[in-house]
Amino acid sequence: MGRLLPCVPRGRRVSVTAQVRVLGIRHHGPGSARALLRALAEFEPDTVLIEGPADADPLVTLAASEQMRPPVALLGYASGNPATAAFWPLATFSPEWQALQWAILHDADVRFCDLPAALSLAADRPAGEQGPDPLDALAAAGGYDDFEQWWDAVVESRTRHRDDTNIENGCHADGFDAITDAMAALRETMEIDEHTLRREAHMRQVLRATVKAGAQKVAVVCGAMHAPALSGKLGPAAPDARLLKGLPKIKSSLTWVPWTHSRLAAASGYGAGITSPGWYHHLFTHHDHTIERWFTRVARELRREDLPVSSAHVIEATRLAEALAALRERPLPGLTEVTEATRSVLCNGDDVLLDLVTRRLVVGEALGEIPDDTPTVPLDADLQARSKTLRLKRSAVDKNLDLDLRKDNDLQRSRLLHRLALLGIDWAKPTTSAVRSTGTFRESWTLRWEPELSVAVVEASRWGTTVESAAHAMVLDRVSRPDVSLGAVTETLEKALLADLRTAIPDVLSAVDAAAALDHDVLHLMSALPALIRTLRYGDVRGTDLSSLAHVTDALLARICAGLPAAATGLDADAADALRKAVDEVHTAIAVRDDADTTGRWLAALRVIADRDDVDGILTGRTVRLLRDIGRIDEHETALRVSRALSVGSDPGAKARWIDGFVGGGAVLLMHDRDLLRLIDDWVSALPAQDFVDVLPVLRRTFGSFAPAERRTLGAVVRGGERTHGSVASVDAERGARAVRTTALILGVPA
Repeated sequence: MGRLLPCVPRGRRVSVTAQVRVLGIRHHGPGSARALLRALAEFEPDTVLIEGPADADPLVTLAASEQMRPPVALLGYASGNPATAAFWPLATFSPEWQALQWAILHDADVRFCDLPAALSLAADRPAGEQGPDPLDALAAAGGYDDFEQWWDAVVESRTRHRDDTNIENGCHADGFDAITDAMAALRETMEIDEHTLRREAHMRQVLRATVKAGAQKVAVVCGAMHAPALSGKLGPAAPDARLLKGLPKIKSSLTWVPWTHSRLAAASGYGAGITSPGWYHHLFTHHDHTIERWFTRVARELRREDLPVSSAHVIEATRLAEALAALRERPLPGLTEVTEATRSVLCNGDDVLLDLVTRRLVVGEALGEIPDDTPTVPLDADLQARSKTLRLKRSAVDKNLDLDLRKDNDLQRSRLLHRLALLGIDWAKPTTSAVRSTGTFRESWTLRWEPELSVAVVEASRWGTTVESAAHAMVLDRVSRPDVSLGAVTETLEKALLADLRTAIPDVLSAVDAAAALDHDVLHLMSALPALIRTLRYGDVRGTDLSSLAHVTDALLARICAGLPAAATGLDADAADALRKAVDEVHTAIAVRDDADTTGRWLAALRVIADRDDVDGILTGRTVRLLRDIGRIDEHETALRVSRALSVGSDPGAKARWIDGFVGGGAVLLMHDRDLLRLIDDWVSALPAQDFVDVLPVLRRTFGSFAPAERRTLGAVVRGGERTHGSVASVDAERGARAVRTTALILGVPA
């Protein structure tokens, strides 16, 4: 018969031949991790069971790699549907991670004991998902508003305060028995859901199998809520077997992936999240002068923002935090005291600076690393190899990347990022460059690696084993669908060109030709044309042969020019607005192409619309403006057309829409052509009161689109014009007096 160690509480034996200690921990608690290490060192188990997916046991050995650097997570996903996935995150200060490291270092058997991913992913609630934390009730009983504050004061601060060399007799010093008893009392007042009961049944089954296999001293590391269900006499296995029988199961795969501190935070939506991962990491990794070191880090971060923070600030902040802890009868300052001292001393009461400290340090953006030989899908392996070759490092913080496409390495980077975008792996997002450039040889991106992108990589792996082959397959799939629109095909063509998928481009061009032939909607054709012209332009920049695209573009433009006059007739206001936007985009694209035949054909179509009376004013006004800007209509003819559009007999609303089409989007023409400005000014001034009210929304939209500087300049031009012509606007004194009295009543002041 084996002898129980003195620290093993009564009733914790599973059999006379095995000693079992159930260590109920708080997920991601540094104080709990330190207490766990002391308990393991004292108990010296030959087997350690850890709460986690049981089918992840083959991955345990990777935790011993020197390349493995937390935070990391176990990723489990359905092999046939990678979108069905769950994560089990671990940080340096997570008790589960420390239990893994202890077992590896001391050559103890270690395995996971929770429901396998194959079962939990098939359930409605995957194992990685957590419900409400019952430990909140303990915090409320202790007089704390939230569990974080209670745990920091009762566990984290006390484990820092205690001298590790002066451990009291037995395991009671670590508090695991007290936590288990408290959780047992809590469980009597709450209903345990079916999913949790199945998880605990599986843990007991693993514990039984471990003891049966010959383990002599077993340490079970699990969430505190589960500790009462695993402690004491386990009872017969039959009820647990019945509870687990017939559970749905799917084929799944597991691997390690990098994680971030920010994704451990509760604010990220992680069910077992904490509010301060960065702070907890600091507590666990710095055993002496913890508070002083923390304020030194805060000061360093603020100095990076060019803020005047000195050593004296650090000293005063430390003193204030310690004084606050003493007033609250706490052994050491916790996060609450540290935050208050940071706000008052280091941030001078500025909550914006405090938010910066919170994001960068209290939460943090540390990104973990995994060994090169970690199991992964071939697509991920190719992505990692390409990233390493191109010197693109994954980071959990935003990193700006400016690319010069004339440089080979930058061009290769651009192609990789565009291919990832096609695959839905949003590692990089296009952004505006801080470097001024008017050419097409520059691209700017913002890179940020989120843990969820690991799932996106797995999902995209169904398209191919390399990034290039997967992007190629996805592009061909998009353009070959029977219901694909012309706009979608042209958009895909543009993206395929940017991604340099040369072998796919002929098939995409054929799809563009086929879709254009079947689509008779002029607006659809016009929406597709700018993308095609941009594609031709980028073909020159990137050295891609797109000569076959030119005839597709020319044929599309011919159909647009032939159908545009008819398409512009009989439109309501919304449809006319949409067509006006399309006209602007096509006009800009044709100017970029700079081809005489193309330009001439397009301007002839615009002239037809400008001469018609049965077209919405916003379209005729716009075509007149475009023709004038390019020199096809001179100033005299422009003035005549404006006068005719604003002549007596026309509906005021139609006139306003004509003006909106003519000058909307920019005031440069009116600022330099005083005669046109005077025509519009005279028309607005002569409007009857009700007509002015009717057209005001359109006029406000028109002139409101001007830049503030343009509006100020226009006002100055109008005022200057009044002085130049020697006319003074008449003033109705009686009406003005009524307005003054009304305003005074509203403001509550004497008139």
